Amino acid sequence: MNGLPLFFKKEGLIERYQIEGMDPSDRSFNRTVYVNRTAGGYAGKVIYEAFVVEGTDQPTTGAAVMSVAQKLLGFGFTQLRSRLNFKGARYLAEKETWVDYADLRP
Repeated sequence: MNGLPLFFKKEGLIERYQIEGMDPSDRSFNRTVYVNRTAGGYAGKVIYEAFVVEGTDQPTTGAAVMSVAQKLLGFGFTQLRSRLNFKGARYLAEKETWVDYADLRP
């Protein structure tokens, strides 16, 4: 028997990441990236004000968050970094390290 809880085997929300940085207006922001299991792997989604950014299906949860970060960078967001906050219902943020995403503009 596989040790993963049933909710990790189904499609749906499995992890939540914190992403922060600067928006195109040079205001700091902090939001949640929701990572869902999909038929094609994992996909991330973030909502910033009325702006919804969804990443493409990726083979890992980290790659799903990176896909969202790359789209945000393409829209002019800068100084982005993320870290895992929740794996299922377990809170992990204080134990996880930040992942930085390089700005597209010099």
